[in-house]
Amino acid sequence: MKRFLIVTGTLFLIILGVLAYIRFYYTKTFSPEATAEYSQNGIHLSVFYNRPSKKGRVIFGELVPYETVWRTGANEATVFRTDTDLSIKGQPLKAGTYSLWTIPGEQTWKVIFNSESGQWGVNFNGEANKDPKNDVLTVEVPALTHDKEFEQFTISVEQVGEDLELILMWDKTVVVVPISLQ
Repeated sequence: MKRFLIVTGTLFLIILGVLAYIRFYYTKTFSPEATAEYSQNGIHLSVFYNRPSKKGRVIFGELVPYETVWRTGANEATVFRTDTDLSIKGQPLKAGTYSLWTIPGEQTWKVIFNSESGQWGVNFNGEANKDPKNDVLTVEVPALTHDKEFEQFTISVEQVGEDLELILMWDKTVVVVPISLQ
């Protein structure tokens, strides 16, 4: 009986290890990790996310449905960190760590900052793994169509004059979120 328990326990640990490998490492080969950072004049801001690729697919409206919460990348929920209080499209966002979610639309996107972070981006039903009661800030911004096609989902933080822009790009869609200091 003791031998049976040892063998069963060992097999269980091996299976658990394989499943963890598939979830956390193998899936990241298809959507590698990236960090967009801005650090100047005492302001430190970073966005950690995973970069899925287009691979000939129709992205917005099909792979990423319109009017549905999206984890804004792949794998884990995207993480937005700031050590400075900010104003996002005129609304205050306190210094801290947030998960970043979006609701893509054909003409506009809703960008959501949620106080919970570190979770996997979707639950077992394939739905966004976000609790709306933890939403701290939601802004709506235009979705622009670009002539250039962006194969891999990309986030950048750029300085424009005295302000910053959080830029999301994928397929032929560009979304710009204005950020300023409070």
